[in-house]
Amino acid sequence: MLETIAFAAFALVTLLSALGVVLLEEPWHAALMLGVALMSIAVHFVMLAAEFVAMMQILVYVGGVLVLITFAVMLTQREDTTSDSEEVVRT
Repeated sequence: MLETIAFAAFALVTLLSALGVVLLEEPWHAALMLGVALMSIAVHFVMLAAEFVAMMQILVYVGGVLVLITFAVMLTQREDTTSDSEEVVRT
């Protein structure tokens, strides 16, 4: 009974975080939700007694793909320096 409740709770967390990945507009928040979804999937693998797959899930997807997405967002976002300089001149 407890395993069924835990499975349902982590399934709900996975679904809600996956919806957050799709619906959130801020890329950092979407990446955080993706990490939560991937970790929740890893918990499902542990519940299925597949610890190696769960560890690979965390190492490859959370450790690799999520860091890659983070660096991609950091490199593609540009700050608008002209608006900052105009504000300094106005004040």
